[in-house]
Amino acid sequence: MAEPSIRFVRLRSAAAVAEETARRMAAAARRAIALSGRFRCVLAGGRTPLAAYRRLADQPEEWSHWHLFLGDERCLPPDDIERNSRAIELALAERVAIPRDNVHWIPAELGAQEAARRYEESIRMWLPFDLVLLGMGEDGHTASLFPGHAVPPDVYVAPVHGAPKPPHDRVTLTPMAIAASAQRLILVTGAEKREALAAWRRGADLPISRVAALGPTDVLLDPESAGGST
Repeated sequence: MAEPSIRFVRLRSAAAVAEETARRMAAAARRAIALSGRFRCVLAGGRTPLAAYRRLADQPEEWSHWHLFLGDERCLPPDDIERNSRAIELALAERVAIPRDNVHWIPAELGAQEAARRYEESIRMWLPFDLVLLGMGEDGHTASLFPGHAVPPDVYVAPVHGAPKPPHDRVTLTPMAIAASAQRLILVTGAEKREALAAWRRGADLPISRVAALGPTDVLLDPESAGGST
C-alpha cells in the first residue's frame, strides 16, 4: 500500500498528464515567487515532461524569477539533442525570457566525476528546491538512480558509471537532494511503464518507490501506464 504522502492521480491521456503538469508547475511557481521572490524547479527529460514545457512556454509567467535545475544528465557534448539540457532548451528555456544565469545545467561534458563535483558545489546555495519533477523508467529507475546501483548517502549529486542504458556515464541528483524539496511530481506515461508501476504499487523496493517516499509526492498517470489500477 502506498504511503499516505503519495497520491496517485489517473488522467485521461498522456497529453492530459502534460497539461496538468504545466498547470501545477505554473501554480507552484506563483506560490514560490509570492513567498520568496524566486521559483527553484528541478526538471526531468522525457517525452511527457517536454510536452509540459512546451505548454508552459506559451504562458505569460514571471520567467525572470524562475531558476531551472536538472535531476540528471547524460555525459554527452552540450549541443547533443540526447542531453536533457538541450532538449529542455529547445522546448522551454530558449523560448521564454529566463535569464541565462537562472539556468543551472549539469556540466556533464566534463565527465561524470568532475561534473558531479561541480554541480554539488553549485546547487548547495539553492536548496531547498520548490518542486522536483521526475519520470520513471521501465525498470523503475528515476533520474539516473538505477536498480542495483549504490548511491552515496551523504552527497547531493553523484556520478553514475555503467548505467544499464547508454550513455553509460551520467550525473544524477541523489535522494538527499530530491528530499530537499517542498514537493515532488512524478510523471508516468506509456504501456511500457505498466509493469514497473504495478511492482511499485505492490511495494517493490525500486529507486522510484524510495524517492517517492521522501515526502509529499503526487504521481500523474495515464491509462496506458495505470492499466487496471486506480
